[in-house]
Amino acid sequence: MKQTEEYYYGRMPKDKQNVYRAMLHGLMELSDEFLIPQVPTTDGNWLYDVFFQLRLDHPEIFWAVGFKYRYYKDSPNLILIPEYIFDKNKIREHQKAMGARVDKLVRPAMKFSEWDKEKYVHDFICENIRYDKLKKPYSHEILGPLGQGVGVCEGIAKTVKALCDAVQLPCIVALSEAAPERGVKYRHTWNVITVDGQRYHLDATFDNSLQRGTPRYDYFNLDDRHIFRDHETLVLPLPPCTADKGYYYRPLSFTKPEDVENRARQALRKKQPHFVFHWRGGGLNREILTDLLNRCAAAAAERGKCVSCSVNTAQAVVQLDFTDAPAGETLLVQQPDEGNEL
Repeated sequence: MKQTEEYYYGRMPKDKQNVYRAMLHGLMELSDEFLIPQVPTTDGNWLYDVFFQLRLDHPEIFWAVGFKYRYYKDSPNLILIPEYIFDKNKIREHQKAMGARVDKLVRPAMKFSEWDKEKYVHDFICENIRYDKLKKPYSHEILGPLGQGVGVCEGIAKTVKALCDAVQLPCIVALSEAAPERGVKYRHTWNVITVDGQRYHLDATFDNSLQRGTPRYDYFNLDDRHIFRDHETLVLPLPPCTADKGYYYRPLSFTKPEDVENRARQALRKKQPHFVFHWRGGGLNREILTDLLNRCAAAAAERGKCVSCSVNTAQAVVQLDFTDAPAGETLLVQQPDEGNEL
């Protein structure tokens, strides 16, 4: 049975929860208008807050983009008039298609461990979804990634939640503020997932943007301390994420240059074209990077290979690429960007 974590509902006071339930029922019924309990204010922002958080809890409701309402002074109810982006027949058609798509996608993963379910969802995004630089409206909903193979961070995070709901993995859609003064023009969306009883941050959009010939997991199961190195202030509070045992690169996290060199040699012996690792031996500055790159370049040269390096400095993740010919750029500093080409 499908399990949906209604995290934002659980944080609401009782009056907002009552409105949330009425909205959810009316939207799922595709009602033209419906009654909701009278609210303590005539300020539309109060209602919009409920609507906005409901949509984060229920990404499967892709057709409702806004609403109007009427109220009468002595009535115990408001009349909510939702705004749908399609006619009802088209909504039902899309519902059927999205449901079938999700069921088919998650069927192979239903008996996986929780960690492997998460990786399966993450890898589906990174292997199949292209970032929509045109930011079409459907790319903000599950319709983009699941129906068109494109999405922006909002649509990708909602798709991650929809798939996690389907495999019974508790999942929250997280949202951070824009910060134009630091070059962050838009709000950003990612997920918080519960795996083996622990909460972690998962940003499939950022990992998607970092891929260069091999999958990346820089933002797979981060704790609060690490995710907020390059994510802005939250719009809505999240539960604390303090565990690190689910971090993808934990087995490949090094503090000594010689350990990196030894693992690079292993990769070369196995004829692997890429080696990705996490550095936790202090600040990943240019001096340390140069030392690591020189050591690995010497190891590669012994096998007739050249090496180039790309680094996500915020998360201290390094990718080494072994090639037969010298790379045009030996060291590339990467900045995760939801708009990068795949």
